[in-house]
Amino acid sequence: MSPAEEQLDVVDDHDHVIGVMSRSDVHRLGLRHRAVHIFLFRSSGQMLIHLRHADKEEFPSVWTSSASGHVSAGESYELSAQRELLEELGVHARLEKAGRFDACPDTSREFTELFIVESDAALRVDESEISDVRWLSTSAIRTELAAIPENFSPAFRLIFADYMARDRAANDD
Repeated sequence: MSPAEEQLDVVDDHDHVIGVMSRSDVHRLGLRHRAVHIFLFRSSGQMLIHLRHADKEEFPSVWTSSASGHVSAGESYELSAQRELLEELGVHARLEKAGRFDACPDTSREFTELFIVESDAALRVDESEISDVRWLSTSAIRTELAAIPENFSPAFRLIFADYMARDRAANDD
């Protein structure tokens, strides 16, 4: 393990911390850990999705959430989301928690929290993480997901479907 390798909290099946381990060991051993996903919206209502870099260890060259990443050891979900949004897209904005997902195969054994944010700020994309970005309506994303689901990460498919179901339910009230 290199001294700079990210350290992650290893958690039990109730998301309680039971240890700390390097990212590579957590993945190699298939241990439960934590992650965040962020959906960034423009005031126009369009949502950003990004194409994961081809060099990514998991799910290279597929579309996913606006920003996402691991929760570092000792870090809260919200601080992690703020950090990932700034690191990957260069955006600093107020986040709103919008969902929580248990660790499962679709989330790569990651307990995951979703945050949403609205910002019209210019992006500063981290090209080591992101190969391309697209701004789409949620209906366009839904249509593309239905037509070619394999073009999207499993975690994004799960989180986006849940977000859309909650959004529709809220609009039905």
